Amino acid sequence: MAARMSVGASSRPAVGDELELRIDSLAFGGAGVARSGGYVVFVDGAFPGDLVRARVHHRKRAYAQARATAVLEGGPDRVEPLADHPGAPWQELAYPRQLETKRQLVDEALRRIGHLDGFQLDPIVPAEQQWRYRNKLEYSFGAAGDGTLICGFHAPGSWERINHVEDCLLASERGNELRREVLEWCRAQGLQPFDRRGHSGFLRNLVVREGRRTGQFQVRLITGPGTLDRDSLASAVRADGVLWTRTGALSETTVGGDTELIAGVETIEERIGELSLRVSAEAFFQTNTEMAERLYALAAQAAELQGWERVFDLFCGTGTIGLGLAGRAGHVYGLDLAEQAVADAIANAKRNEIPNASFFAGDVRLAMRDLQQRAGRPDVVILDPPRAGLSTKVVQRVIEAAPKRIVYVSCNPSTLAPNAAQLVQAGWRLERVTPVDMFPQTPHIECVAALSR
Repeated sequence: MAARMSVGASSRPAVGDELELRIDSLAFGGAGVARSGGYVVFVDGAFPGDLVRARVHHRKRAYAQARATAVLEGGPDRVEPLADHPGAPWQELAYPRQLETKRQLVDEALRRIGHLDGFQLDPIVPAEQQWRYRNKLEYSFGAAGDGTLICGFHAPGSWERINHVEDCLLASERGNELRREVLEWCRAQGLQPFDRRGHSGFLRNLVVREGRRTGQFQVRLITGPGTLDRDSLASAVRADGVLWTRTGALSETTVGGDTELIAGVETIEERIGELSLRVSAEAFFQTNTEMAERLYALAAQAAELQGWERVFDLFCGTGTIGLGLAGRAGHVYGLDLAEQAVADAIANAKRNEIPNASFFAGDVRLAMRDLQQRAGRPDVVILDPPRAGLSTKVVQRVIEAAPKRIVYVSCNPSTLAPNAAQLVQAGWRLERVTPVDMFPQTPHIECVAALSR
């Protein structure tokens, strides 16, 4: 039996210990924070005001990490969960408190990590829908205890165990139907799931993508090497596009491999504002269409374009932000490492008859100087980097380009903060930051930051 103890300065807990802890606050990333005797314990599955029993699974000199095993007394903002879903870790926290906490975490990151001050922090923009808001879900195949093929998500803290899901409350009803159609077909075919420990087996993942504004759906089945009854799959799944990706990768990933169109069309269409967009299977696209419209509108507002500016849209993806700005700019130049995403951006410019937008494939660190030689120095730079933020070299490239305005669309305040600090040190001023709740029931935060020189 695990030892139970309270945390004190002279008795740091060991891995496996069970603790009774009162949660004071939430940390960036979503864990509850408990403090006792100067020692900090981060507790997954716990919220402010909770008294929980938690088991320690990781320990360092200054803090420990634990997972709540029982809620002994719920805090004032704890609510009943709606779904057993690893993609909704904050669903037991009342939505107004989710919004309040996210805005606070943005403020803390900018001030504590970036040592920034003097900026305007706007109220957070709440989500239009608190459930069934995702336009893309990635599921994993596994086996139940009796060997039955299942499809769902990795169990919390497990890389090999899959929890079956019958109704994913983050997906639309039709998206759930398509997942069930594929699962039933796979069961009828007698297909076996990928063994993540032994790196054997066939079925790996299922990606269901939806055009929220168009009603189009794309289904992509990811497997290991092998054969598949293509005609049977095509007739069993009622989607606008059915694709099959084969991969020999040892790790579980939905990226890469050899993708084949089984039925329908290779891309789906979506609309963001007035734009009609083509989205391919692996291209990055914001997973909350309705809130992406709000996010991009805020980015356009922050750019303060007057109709003549040269705009660099870095990490442009399928071109959504840049194309939305083109009508207010002199010319937009997009740059992204993913060639397929750039191909989609070029196609989207043609589709929407936007002549003053050009897109190029290349690593921003290496290609930005070439882009300046081709296009000239930018007046405005739009940054929409991945969660890791901007590397030091990319920040240096932006500083060299010396735009008058920078609009930074961030999905991670803890990387926005040091990047913004680097730009402020180089002569820009952080004017305004607007948090946007793209992912209700989760700790993830998007925000738009405006900087001027």
